[in-house]
Amino acid sequence: MPPRTVASYKDALAPYERAQTRRGVIQIANSLLPYLALTVASYLTWGLSPLLTAVLAIIAAGFLVRTFVVFHDCSHGSLLPSRKGNARVGAVLGLFVLTPFAQWRHGHAIHHATSGDLDRRGVGDVLTLTVAEYHAQPWYGRLGYRLFRNPVVMFGLGPVFAMIILPRVAGIGPGARSRLRNSVLLNDAVLAGIVFALGSLLGWARFLEVWAPSALIAGAAGIWLFYVQHQFEDAYWASGEEWSYAEAALAGSTHLKLPRLLAFFSADIGCHHVHHLNAKIPNYHLRAAHASHPVFETVPTIGIADGMRAVRFKLWDADAGKLVTFAQARRSQARARVAPTVVGAEA
Repeated sequence: MPPRTVASYKDALAPYERAQTRRGVIQIANSLLPYLALTVASYLTWGLSPLLTAVLAIIAAGFLVRTFVVFHDCSHGSLLPSRKGNARVGAVLGLFVLTPFAQWRHGHAIHHATSGDLDRRGVGDVLTLTVAEYHAQPWYGRLGYRLFRNPVVMFGLGPVFAMIILPRVAGIGPGARSRLRNSVLLNDAVLAGIVFALGSLLGWARFLEVWAPSALIAGAAGIWLFYVQHQFEDAYWASGEEWSYAEAALAGSTHLKLPRLLAFFSADIGCHHVHHLNAKIPNYHLRAAHASHPVFETVPTIGIADGMRAVRFKLWDADAGKLVTFAQARRSQARARVAPTVVGAEA
């Protein structure tokens, strides 16, 4: 079988690259406007019906996830035909998803260029150690990695770090590019003004009790979506000349099948294999693009239950060629220690 390359599918995917202004504007409207309306409704019901406020917050979180995917498409220049239009819309949406547009676009482009490459891990991805790297860590390094990969930390504290802390400081250190630094500082300054105004107008307790739940729920859902799209048992990892962009897309990105409502809230980003093969395809064409070529029926396909189980896999086992749990890694290490003893005894 000849090696799979991006060029192999270029003709099949080309018709789906075309961004449409009308579709893009509709997506902005049916993502951001419902989120704003539900958030306002939550403020109006705050203190009157806690249950109704909670329900509204959960639904608002779904639209906030959708807004982030629209923001994400802007970073690829795929939502709208206009490059400037994508950048301007992305910068505005970045205020709602608490993310500086230019800085995030830069990091996410690196993620696409290095996904599944063992030699270029660390930017825009979920930190993943190999079994050998993990066992070579001092005890505090192993503990830190275990805490980081713990579901309570990743999906509980993770949204606070990924949405509130990291975007405020990413890209502003020594040597940072001025354009990216300015993106962060401008986003921070405008957000600070908005938060201060809303907190002063509505009262800080009311503001935080309404805004925070939907934001944190959306953040946890977004982290889970990103996690299961690349972190699954038979994921693709390679290094050096063995690494292939096409294989990273087709073998290292999942087709996450969700119920239609959840697919709407996630703007079909579950067709992640198509997105990684050609990031210029807007989310509103991903399902059609998936149906355009038989190879897409062979990609890793998972559902919600599979995605929940995928959280167990923490380390890349180069010998087995798959992600493994901590328990599996421990057993493989024990077998490796026993094997030389057995060989020596036989000799």
